[in-house]
Amino acid sequence: MSSVATDKKFDGFTDEERAAMKERAQELKAAARRRTGKGKADGEHDVLTKISEMPDADRLIAERLHEIVKAAAPGLAPKLWYGMPAYAKDGKVLCFFQSAQKFKSRYATLGFSDVANLDDGSMWPSYFALKELTADDEARIGALVKQAASSHDN
Repeated sequence: MSSVATDKKFDGFTDEERAAMKERAQELKAAARRRTGKGKADGEHDVLTKISEMPDADRLIAERLHEIVKAAAPGLAPKLWYGMPAYAKDGKVLCFFQSAQKFKSRYATLGFSDVANLDDGSMWPSYFALKELTADDEARIGALVKQAASSHDN
């Protein structure tokens, strides 16, 4: 009696994860080729181009988030990070937007890295699911970004 394997073998990374890693490698190569002093302008162009390629629902949220981040923390530098719009402080990613489409999720995500000053006791949120943006959501995100970009000694 022979058995036929019906399960697909898992090799560690999904196609979407491999694509994100390839995008990150391309981002690093492009950054190495850029002249110094143009990084923020080039980064913003890259971010806006990536946002324009998103499906409508994600694109609308990402466009608004881009405006909110720029208004709340104008010192952050837009850049791509694993193919996602991100915003860096002193060269380190502070926050990023992950479209729902990127990893076939049911919602988009606003994420904050450990660089973000969101500390609140011994536990606090660092990722937020986004299905749409209301005026209250936008105000909350603006406040979070402003706090995240503030110095840890405040």
